[in-house]
This record gives sequence, structure tokens and C-alpha cells, in this order.
Amino acid sequence: MNNSVRNTARLIGACLRALLVLTVVCGVIYPLVVTGVAQAAFAGQANGSQVSSHGKVVGSSLIGQRYDKGKDKNGNPVPDLKFFQPRPSAGLGSNKANGVNTRYDLQVSGASNQGATNTDLIKAVKERKQWVATTYGVPEAKVPADAVTSSGSGLDPDISPAYAQLQADRIAKENHLPVGTVHELVERHTDARILGFMGEPRVNVLELNIALKDLVKGHTKS
Repeated sequence: MNNSVRNTARLIGACLRALLVLTVVCGVIYPLVVTGVAQAAFAGQANGSQVSSHGKVVGSSLIGQRYDKGKDKNGNPVPDLKFFQPRPSAGLGSNKANGVNTRYDLQVSGASNQGATNTDLIKAVKERKQWVATTYGVPEAKVPADAVTSSGSGLDPDISPAYAQLQADRIAKENHLPVGTVHELVERHTDARILGFMGEPRVNVLELNIALKDLVKGHTKS
């Protein structure tokens, strides 16, 4: 009987010591080491790939955001055409406006899972294409796909160079800037394919709009 109690006590003691050691190693030492390495070698990525403007964090280079000037009578956001607009965000989730994520909400990231024959998707794409063509004064045939469709995550921060250049003339007019200057701005902020062959050329909308804002300030002062 005494041997059984002593064996049980030893077993419990060993388990508690193992629990303590594993808690310290896995719950304290390992996270501190990983965090330290991440901050030392990849500080930008570890902190969320933050983008700053004049010393103030204004967003992340990995997450898209809207550029609106208010809402219409139905509560829908009204795009501010002084800035480059991102691609649509229409993933999973819900809001009071229309039942899908249209505001780059991080909590409802995801695709709508609507197929190419889905009537709601077809209607939405047609409406977006008409809006883009009318707003920027181009034929509907020249509206790029990313201007009327959302990404798989609904949070894509980039647009195609074609969509950015399509918006340039209207943005130049809205900001009283030379058209050529705005087109050059887009070219300077166009990133090539990764390693020259992976993905497609892209333009980060947040970084482009930061540069546009600085350009407008400089043009106003001059």
C-alpha cells in the first residue's frame, strides 16, 4: 500500500515537473526567441508591414482600404475620386448595406464563392463595369477585370497597372495636376513580377495614394 502511494506520488511529481519545464520552454522561452528573431531580422513584416506617412501609420501594405468621401442616402460609401480606388471587396460576412463585405473588413475576409454563372455576380460585375466606364470615361471593353471583381481574400491591396492608368486622367483633373505627371507617378509605383516571372505587375493603392497626396501638396505650394 505504501509502495503504491509512493509510486503514485513520484508519478505525479514527475508529471508536474514535466509540465513546468514544458510551460517554461514552450510558453516563455520559445515565443521570446521567435519574437526576438522576427524583430531583429524581419521587423517590418513582424509588425504588420505597416506603411507610414509623415511619421504616422496609415495602414498596411498587405491590406487594402477604401477611399471614400462619405455615404449616400442609402448608407453606401461614395468613392472619393481624388484618390486611386482599389478593386472591389465583396467577400464573406455581412453588413447592414448589402449582406457582403464591401468595406475591407478584416474580420470577414474571404471569397464570395459565387461562380461564373451566378446571376448576382453577373449583375454586380455589369454594374461595376458600367460605373468604371462612366466615371473614368473609357469604353466598357477597356475596363480591366480587377476593376470589377474582388480578390479571393477580399482584402487585396494592389490593383493592376492598367486599372491605375485608367484612373489617372480623372484623378489629374480632380487634383488639378498635369495628366502626364499622374501617369508617371503610376509608372514609378508599379512593381514588376516577383523574380521576373512570378505573378503579375501590380500597384499598391495605399502607397500610390500617399505619393499622390504628397504630389498634390507640392503642386499647391508651387
